[in-house]
Amino acid sequence: MSRPAVVKALWGAAVLVLVAGCSSGGTEDRPGTAPPTSASASASASASPSGSATASAGGRAAVAGTLTDGLKSPWGLAELPGGDLLVSSRDERTITRVDGRTGAKTSLGEVPGVVPGGEGGLMGLAVRDGWVYAYLTAESDNRIVRMRYGGGDGDRLGAPQPVLTGIPKGFVHNGGRIAFGPDRMLYAGTGETGRTGLAQDRESLGGKILRMTPEGKPAPGNPFPGSVVYSYGHRNVQGIAWDAEGRLWAAEFGQNTWDELNLVEPGKNYGWPEAEGQAGRAGFVDPVAQWPTSEASPSGIAYARGAIWMAGLRGERLWRVPLSGAERSGDPEAFLSEEYGRLRTVLAGGGGRLWLVTSETDGRGTPGAGDDRILRLEVS
Repeated sequence: MSRPAVVKALWGAAVLVLVAGCSSGGTEDRPGTAPPTSASASASASASPSGSATASAGGRAAVAGTLTDGLKSPWGLAELPGGDLLVSSRDERTITRVDGRTGAKTSLGEVPGVVPGGEGGLMGLAVRDGWVYAYLTAESDNRIVRMRYGGGDGDRLGAPQPVLTGIPKGFVHNGGRIAFGPDRMLYAGTGETGRTGLAQDRESLGGKILRMTPEGKPAPGNPFPGSVVYSYGHRNVQGIAWDAEGRLWAAEFGQNTWDELNLVEPGKNYGWPEAEGQAGRAGFVDPVAQWPTSEASPSGIAYARGAIWMAGLRGERLWRVPLSGAERSGDPEAFLSEEYGRLRTVLAGGGGRLWLVTSETDGRGTPGAGDDRILRLEVS
């Protein structure tokens, strides 16, 4: 299903206006970023196929249908026991339950204490043991809260209880993805809020991947005693996922040149702001894959069928990165290019199925009829 031609024309005009009026590197989509240099263009050509085919020699991604539509600024997505989904609205501060078979929507209400603005608001969701966890922007900080859900309360959320507070907030680069790992610990990707020095400051929670107990305490075995910091030197992490062997992968926004997919190891430094992309500098970990910022602007990621699947906002495509253990086993492949607009979140549903959330109503897209939506994908 292609985006209507008139929508694309309007989008192109909007991009021209943004390029004229925005400074590069200021927002998660970098609408004012300069085109890639000749070196980055060459690397891009080797990493991305032409066209927007849904199948290739390496992999396949087919849209099996639309589960639901009419969502406003959707951001976080989590699966409940039984297969229904919870989706957050960044700007409307609400959580909606979506029937995993029919797509019927039930509002669970507004989450108190959320203060939307810029790239902040009600973002990542995770579910564990009768609790719904949410990463949100509050008056003074970004924070993680949890709310009781289910049982006698039915389709109502309990009052938010703080899990972790004090994550720096900003108009941009708020991170926001949370997920429980195979170790049953809670992980969170944060941003440096445009203050680049926070990424290298291990005392700050900005520009990090955090690992904590479900109650928000530093998890056993963390690399820095008494700290929830798991890795540092990140610019803006919005995608985290684990492969079949339990390795942690993360996607993050670059500034002017390279977006990244990283294999994350405890205590390692991923370079920002001293390094962007594959810099080959001692003391910093290079990404496993990188893209020119015009082709990605990565948000959510998921692991399925031996590959990382990465949603692109500015790039308006779904990337597949095939893996062999801790290494890439082939070039990244692009699917659904410019067919559904900006793509925010991807979630593995089991059995080669992915849920994919579009992001045209977040203030940076050009919404069409039915936006935003959750798509059901079959991949291999």
